[in-house]
Amino acid sequence: MRLASIHIYPLKAARAVDLDESRVEPWGLAGDRRWLLVDEDGRFISQREESALARVVVSCGPGRIHVSAEGRTGLVIAEPPAGAALLKVSVWSSTLLAAAAGPEPDAWFSAYLGRPARLVYLDDPTRRPVDPGFSRDGDVVSFADGYPLLLTSAGSLGQLGGWLAADGEPPVPMTRFRPSVVVAGAPPWAEDRWRRVRIGPVPFRVATGERGRQPLKMLGRRRRFGSQLVFGQNLIPDAGGVIRVGDPVEILDAA
Repeated sequence: MRLASIHIYPLKAARAVDLDESRVEPWGLAGDRRWLLVDEDGRFISQREESALARVVVSCGPGRIHVSAEGRTGLVIAEPPAGAALLKVSVWSSTLLAAAAGPEPDAWFSAYLGRPARLVYLDDPTRRPVDPGFSRDGDVVSFADGYPLLLTSAGSLGQLGGWLAADGEPPVPMTRFRPSVVVAGAPPWAEDRWRRVRIGPVPFRVATGERGRQPLKMLGRRRRFGSQLVFGQNLIPDAGGVIRVGDPVEILDAA
């Protein structure tokens, strides 16, 4: 097995940035989901409610990001300086403080979405703990849905595509699941049994399966575990390091 691709999402809900290599930090891949859009109540805004966010292109540079979208002039946004105003924001059941990005990015995104929105930056990524039911003391996560990384398998996507084709439905791309890392060379659904893995030099614990978002109907028929529709596995790093496309993937423990 090998690491087929690496992806980060600097702005949660916007487009992915594909990488050849990435540094693994305790809270996820470097630069992943440190920026977040929130509404007037501080609640995070997702693609589920604002599909236009899927068209926002993000690129990264030292201490800044650049955002653009069709029909709008792009904008360079610097990380807020030390001492910037902190806002209380919520991501699912988590509530934490994040630094306000400022009036210019707020205006850019409010105009793009046609509703009030504020942009914040997670200046201290140790503020948000991972769900204690599936983690250890000290495990932390960025603005990701719940865990530092999501691993998916090319073999499992192929099997899902076969099921969809048998029903006369089109296949879905891997981007639909917004993975952090994609593994090639494993049989379909082999990742269900993994408990600890190593990607290149970096070991990870498997926390729990990731609830599939689409295609829900097929996952509900074929991949239901209790109330969950599962595609992929959430990972928590046990150490830091750099992973690269092509790195070997080793199963350290399996059920």
